Amino acid sequence: MLEQGIKAPDFTLNDKDGNAVSLSDFIGKKIVLYFYPKDNTPGCSRQACAFAAAYEGFKEKNIAVIGISKDSVESHRKFAEKYDLPFVLLSDPDRVAIEAYGVWQEKKLYGKMSMGVVRSTFIIDEQGIIEKVMPKVKPDTNASEILEYLK
Repeated sequence: MLEQGIKAPDFTLNDKDGNAVSLSDFIGKKIVLYFYPKDNTPGCSRQACAFAAAYEGFKEKNIAVIGISKDSVESHRKFAEKYDLPFVLLSDPDRVAIEAYGVWQEKKLYGKMSMGVVRSTFIIDEQGIIEKVMPKVKPDTNASEILEYLK
């Protein structure tokens, strides 16, 4: 997993509407970049809803919120509509950003080992440098912890 103080790797992925979005599009703005395992699963839905509930706080501070998973553009569109998500969701089926940020890792669930996305958040400053790394975050408190950190 990447560490704070280094330049955030740039990437270009499609959003829920199929538009290409690059991390570099947000230079000049602070970014909350969060990686999550899968649309419409209990933890990921709670995390997305927590970000949606806190979104005004991010918007007031001119902070972009971007969620990334391996799900398809279509899955993201349905997920965003279902929960009325106001922030950017990017589809990374080829794990371009997921692997660049080191969040594709071995996970243990019910004694079984498998590879998957470790729920992680990166705060990236206005110059594109990783300011803070939050590995293995909790879905319900991730958004509020970030807002508290950014005070």
